[in-house]
Amino acid sequence: MAQQQQYSSKCTVYSADPFDANVDAALLYKAIKGNVSDDKTFINILTRRGIVQRLEIAEAYKTLYGKDLVKDVKSEFTGKLEDVLVALMTPLPHYYAKELHDAISGFGTDEEAIIEILCTLSNCAIRIIAAFCENLYGKTLEHDLKGDTSGHFKRLLVSLVQANRDENQNVDQAQAIADAQALYEAGEKRWGTDESQFIAILVSRSYQQLRQTFLEYNKISGHDIEIAIKKEFSGNLEKGLLAIVKCVKSKVGFFAERLYSSMHGISRKDRTLIRIIVSRSEIDLGDIKEAFEKRYGESLESWIARDTSGDYKRALLSIVST
Repeated sequence: MAQQQQYSSKCTVYSADPFDANVDAALLYKAIKGNVSDDKTFINILTRRGIVQRLEIAEAYKTLYGKDLVKDVKSEFTGKLEDVLVALMTPLPHYYAKELHDAISGFGTDEEAIIEILCTLSNCAIRIIAAFCENLYGKTLEHDLKGDTSGHFKRLLVSLVQANRDENQNVDQAQAIADAQALYEAGEKRWGTDESQFIAILVSRSYQQLRQTFLEYNKISGHDIEIAIKKEFSGNLEKGLLAIVKCVKSKVGFFAERLYSSMHGISRKDRTLIRIIVSRSEIDLGDIKEAFEKRYGESLESWIARDTSGDYKRALLSIVST
């Protein structure tokens, strides 16, 4: 039987209690009404409320003052702090839809962002986000992906967008052995690679089933399936398949690695940093923090404190700190 991932997800942002949307709206209005906006008030309130409460604050703000809170944030703040605050005020499906749209239609395709989002979400989440994409931008997510990617990488993304991964919690041992053998024969055992076989299995099987398949693959080949993928594939298809494998093994580990790469090296990727911290803050950012520190020997807070500055740093640290 495949080893099951057992952990209780830990958030870093919780709903405030007590909470009064009218009081928070008044504080934000006062903070934004002066000659210089009070960044600290916005950070303290918006990073210490759950998304439902933040939306209630926005509704109270419009009711009390006849103004749109998100528009006021965009007019009063700039740069990365604005990005964080707007992200906090955006419901998660809408936020992911916008991130996918921008990754596809922006200057150059951000394949890593597309992979990160589509490879980590449940069937239900993908379907909801795809519906948001169509409603917001007038075209299906599948249409946009087909128009902006190519080859087997395009086929992988189109398969993921169908959101048909088996969600049965049971593990079929015989199927795992058969799939492991099929993967071996489609890759390392033959001259050339049958990409379609890898896509079909990695996109359609449940995480529990794939964990057992990977164990069986190790028995057949003598090494981890990640090694096989790195040998047999390259480019974005390799990145996509590896992302699936890493998420199957440990989704929080995958996000920890993404956070590390966003701050490591010459080019910092602030959009990735913001997206993961904001989107996972009410899901499992506490677990991601633990995985980060275990893997890299230093806390996520320490990396953020060293790698960012000013109000942007304060906002991120407020979200990350419990």
